[in-house]
Amino acid sequence: MKYGVVAFPSKKLQDLANSYRKRYDPHYALITPHMTVKGVFEADDTEIEKLASEIGDIVKRHKPFKLHVRGLSSFSPVTNAIYFKVAPTEELLKLQEDLHTEEIGKDSEYAFVPHITIAQKMSSGEHDDIYGQLKMIGVDHEEIIDRLHLLYQLEDGSWTVYETFRLTGAGN
Repeated sequence: MKYGVVAFPSKKLQDLANSYRKRYDPHYALITPHMTVKGVFEADDTEIEKLASEIGDIVKRHKPFKLHVRGLSSFSPVTNAIYFKVAPTEELLKLQEDLHTEEIGKDSEYAFVPHITIAQKMSSGEHDDIYGQLKMIGVDHEEIIDRLHLLYQLEDGSWTVYETFRLTGAGN
């Protein structure tokens, strides 16, 4: 089964992201707007129990962090995805790094670029058109993230929460 670790932003930011996603993101109905902290990995039923425990131990060592979304960017030409840029704070980078240990899967397919996707899977022409329009919206939003969520993918492609972990800083 496929799993991933994400942070869900506030309803206010989710609503803003969804105002674009419903038009420009074919994954709109499959997952709530989120910032991926540990990308997709596979585990069976017995492995995930151990991994969830490891993830819980790591997360509780970290304090809540500031999520600062400022502006938009794109992964073009690698992929035609447009996203809200999330400032890569030291706390967020350390948390992401700690979630890529030997025990829970060290390798990450891509370099960590904190973001919230709002558009993807478009042709190059469509991407350039939409990116030009969206670049003018000027997003600037701050909030505190105090929990992470371990998600799993259902057979229909949608994602749902397996377990939620609070960022408490208690393990320090």
